[in-house]
Amino acid sequence: MLDRLKQVARSLKQELKVYQLVLKDERTPRLAKWLLAVAVGYVLLPFDLIPDFIPVLGQVDDLIIVPALVIIALKMVPREVVDECREKAKAREG
Repeated sequence: MLDRLKQVARSLKQELKVYQLVLKDERTPRLAKWLLAVAVGYVLLPFDLIPDFIPVLGQVDDLIIVPALVIIALKMVPREVVDECREKAKAREG
């Protein structure tokens, strides 16, 4: 269980590096950059659109809004840009 948690944490860290590189790439469309920035900002903000004290909905909004923004943004970015950013992130890690 602990190994699985560590693997998920490494994977998340890797993906955040990829998103940073995608944001910096000049070939990334502005709207995609904006959506990724909003997703990251939403995670880091101390408040939510739907407060966490509201049962179920408070927690589910984070699980729906952030991944949806990331997925939509990455669909707008050319595939080769995302692939290059993944390779760069792997190279920096290893």
